[in-house]
Amino acid sequence: MKIGTRLPGFAREIGFEGYCAWLSENDFDAVDTPALTAEVAKTCQRYGLEIGTCDAGAGGLLSKDAAKRRKALSELKKQLTAMAKHGGHTYFTVLGPDDGNMPRAETFEIFKKVYPKVVEHAEKVGINIAIEPWPGGSPRLPNLGCSPESLRRIFEAIPSPNLGICYDPSHFVRLQIDHMRLLHEFSDRVHHVHLKDTEINQEKLYESGIAGESYSHSYGFGEGWWRYTIPGEGIVDWQQILRRLEEYGYDGVLSVELEDHHFWATPELQQEGLIRSRDYIGQFLKADDDDA
Repeated sequence: MKIGTRLPGFAREIGFEGYCAWLSENDFDAVDTPALTAEVAKTCQRYGLEIGTCDAGAGGLLSKDAAKRRKALSELKKQLTAMAKHGGHTYFTVLGPDDGNMPRAETFEIFKKVYPKVVEHAEKVGINIAIEPWPGGSPRLPNLGCSPESLRRIFEAIPSPNLGICYDPSHFVRLQIDHMRLLHEFSDRVHHVHLKDTEINQEKLYESGIAGESYSHSYGFGEGWWRYTIPGEGIVDWQQILRRLEEYGYDGVLSVELEDHHFWATPELQQEGLIRSRDYIGQFLKADDDDA
């Protein structure tokens, strides 16, 4: 397994090439990219970075508006084709509706109409799809693919092995879902992994319950009683996760997704958060190598 990152805030300031140079200088192995163009692919190659997931613009794909869906589907197919052409292998997606108030059951009916066509094209060009389990904005949490209930329905509707998940335990911890049990159930669907943790603050949970803070906002990337953290500063047992991933045959990229209140305010803090994440996870990968 190789350690990479999604693009943090300061990457936008220094540009994709500047960020790839920083990753290479700091012993990262991979990077998740924006829409994969020839230039983006060449930049990754120039700095010796493996391509993790690739983003693509697919706004409107789960819209109620059929015309918007057709337009989004056509554009996404073009981007998946380009992704494959330039050496990409995994499309990163969030299954969120245009209308954040739409019930998940209604969004799923739209998903069943549209996504078989997406997956059919992904199979054709040799691209995997990794569903991000971010549930969306509170209080509705409208996105699909964020719970076993939702994932079972998704994979029953579309059993293709090209359709899978981005395993990110931080979201499952936040949702009070057993992230290890979920990894076991969907181990054959893991196409990518995010290195992000979650802290549960028991005192703030007592104060506000799962409704979250009403009169203050203690943390960015959280609701008081929970907050996202870098690996090792939340409740996730990463050594156990890495062992299970290895047992299940995962040998892909582990991407730091930096969303931590304490490592965000400045580029220097973001860099520190990324390096701390690299070192924390790296100790377990090194231990596995030493045992081999």
